[in-house]
Amino acid sequence: MELQIKTTDRLKPKPDNASLGFGALFTDHMFNMDYSPDNGWHNPRIEPYQPIVMDPASMVLHYGQGVFEGLKAYRKKTGEIQLFRPRDNMKRLNRSSRIMCMPSFDEAYALESLKQLLTLEKDWVPSANGTSLYIRPTIIAMDPFLGVRASNTYRFFIILSPVGAYYSEGFNPIKIWVTKNHVRASIGGVGEAKTLGNYAASLYAAKEAQEKGYSQVLWLDGAKRKYIEEVGAMNIFFVVDDELITPELSGSILPGITRDSVIALSKKWGMKVTERKIGIEEIMGFHDAGRLKEIFGSGTAAVISPVGQIGYGEKNIVVNENQVGPFARKLYDSLQDIQYGKTEDPMGWIEPV
Repeated sequence: MELQIKTTDRLKPKPDNASLGFGALFTDHMFNMDYSPDNGWHNPRIEPYQPIVMDPASMVLHYGQGVFEGLKAYRKKTGEIQLFRPRDNMKRLNRSSRIMCMPSFDEAYALESLKQLLTLEKDWVPSANGTSLYIRPTIIAMDPFLGVRASNTYRFFIILSPVGAYYSEGFNPIKIWVTKNHVRASIGGVGEAKTLGNYAASLYAAKEAQEKGYSQVLWLDGAKRKYIEEVGAMNIFFVVDDELITPELSGSILPGITRDSVIALSKKWGMKVTERKIGIEEIMGFHDAGRLKEIFGSGTAAVISPVGQIGYGEKNIVVNENQVGPFARKLYDSLQDIQYGKTEDPMGWIEPV
């Protein structure tokens, strides 16, 4: 397929790097591609950023058949732009698509199209410390039909957003709250897909957590409300004695790319890493025994997010005196150094644009 490129002559003013928030500003252009049973994926194009024209009966609006990804482009000190593990993002987007009964796409072609878009929008990649260009590939169902079935037509689009820090707290410990009354996903559902409904299902508990003074929700399993799964939109890790423990991928947990990076780096450094079921009561016991050294989340947006406090029922435990732990700091610095090209990439994760 030939990628068509149509540019705009109405360029937006570039934002001040120092004032960047997260997810509120968008670049001048976007990528679009369509799917139909007769033509497969077709009409790939880069065009001015604009609203998507869709029928009010479009199936994504009524049945939530949509998937997305999140990755970033980073500017090196030399001015070059690079991506971190983008092939894994494309692979996971296809996996989410299959789970949601959506057609697969050519991952290599999508990545090359993204690089073309980034080349066009290179001036939007910020250069200040901690900033980046957030990338949101998305696929949505487009059939105008009211009925529960898989759509026949789809739109694949990619939009770009220059961003600063995900948390207003910066790289400081956050407070998380364990919800007993709500679940994010259950085994046998679509929890391992990066799909729309999983995030909608998290909103009520997240609002409740914020009203209680917490930044994020710590989710427990849907069956027994006993085993830890994820925290907010991130995977979760615990440093217990000299061991790094994270919940195993059970089918209801998103297989995070940053999660996989944390595991790979930790093993490379000689850290014992265990993926298993871990209960919230077990974590409380580790804390009471003085064995719980650190807790942190991992994800594309925040990279590493240290946890300083956990609220569980009537208990509120403080971890590592509410300070950033040394292992979380080492992971954060190491991942950032790789992503921004400040050090050599020992894992083969970097993709130049």
